[in-house]
Amino acid sequence: MKFSELDLNEELLEAISYMGFEEATPIQEQAIPEILNGKDLLACAQTGTGKTAAFLLPILNLLHKRNDHQIKALIIVPTRELAIQIDQQIQGLGYFVSVESLAIYGGGDGPEFDQQKTALTRGTDIIVATPGKLISHLNLGYVKFSQVQHLILDEADRMLDMGFYEDIQKIISYLPKKRQNLMFSATMPPKIGQLAKKILHNPIEISLSLSKPAEGVLQAAYLTYDNQKSPLIIELIKGKDEYKSILIFSSTKKKVSEIVQALHRSGCQVAGISSDLEQDQREEVLGKFKAKQTRVLVATDVLSRGIDIKNINLVINYDVPNDAEDYVHRVGRTARADTTGVALTLVNEDDMYKFSRIEKLIEREVMKIPLPADLGKGPEWSLSGGRSKSRHKGRRGQGRKKSSRNRGKRRSHSGSRRNR
Repeated sequence: MKFSELDLNEELLEAISYMGFEEATPIQEQAIPEILNGKDLLACAQTGTGKTAAFLLPILNLLHKRNDHQIKALIIVPTRELAIQIDQQIQGLGYFVSVESLAIYGGGDGPEFDQQKTALTRGTDIIVATPGKLISHLNLGYVKFSQVQHLILDEADRMLDMGFYEDIQKIISYLPKKRQNLMFSATMPPKIGQLAKKILHNPIEISLSLSKPAEGVLQAAYLTYDNQKSPLIIELIKGKDEYKSILIFSSTKKKVSEIVQALHRSGCQVAGISSDLEQDQREEVLGKFKAKQTRVLVATDVLSRGIDIKNINLVINYDVPNDAEDYVHRVGRTARADTTGVALTLVNEDDMYKFSRIEKLIEREVMKIPLPADLGKGPEWSLSGGRSKSRHKGRRGQGRKKSSRNRGKRRSHSGSRRNR
């Protein structure tokens, strides 16, 4: 379906055309009419399917030409990167409409806080906020939410994974009872259904391609020992001009630094991004990667959801994510919007069972590629070995002493969510 068939105003259609879009994606085709009709919505669609525009376009359409600039729409997101991205998309899609927005997130300085306070008191049409920072403002007592007509929870499953359930409930308590509620999620675990029952009223439910990587992703895996991983990555990308934009995921901040150092020594144009960086540093790193000034970006899972970086040719999972769902989000950074891409995962002997759970989730066996001969032989595929060794996640080989395994256990805790 073309956007021109979706009953959007001419100014929005002009902006969409200017950005080079003509055909609506399935989630946009199904969600936009329901939102325009004022329905509550529970939408589940994998990353990269265009769900951000699926709620932004109808909200911009509904708010167009309302010039009081009171806060009419509140969008809650899990991370500051996603808040910034959605705010930028509002500016792009709303270029020809009279709608203002502001992103509210932590990590800023005094002037940023004052700007946020001004928007929350004097008003701006759309607020995009992370839960923690928004609650900081709410606790100070000056936030004016009496005119909010639309509440959007984006990446709702991610927010619940990050422990924001109580924060979301607190924010909702400040909003008018009568409003439109929209929940967008990449997965649909039971706790999403529980939250939906509390805040949605007779919602329209949309579910598309639940927990499956896009068809355009060529998936493969290498069975490797840990000491083979960095040499393998270097061999995979060095001199391969077809991979102009490469994203490497690691589960911990420490490994991000190690990977960046190894690639830098090999002459690769590489940068790393994690929660260790200040906000302005993260924006600078992301900006250079988007502008193709940096070829390789190494990141924790902070980038696995919601960040729209176009034309990523290759995604490499340096390690297997602990949650099978996170694999889908990591892989979803490539082959976006009907393009194609390659996703490679490096699987050590401890992670084989975890990777088998990923294959079960996506309902397909991922091709295993032999290591290049000069790197030597990797471990043999063994689900029983992976299951037993998953209890000792830090162990790197056989014949280690017990004390080494214990140190490995302590290292494995660094992969928890607080380090992403």
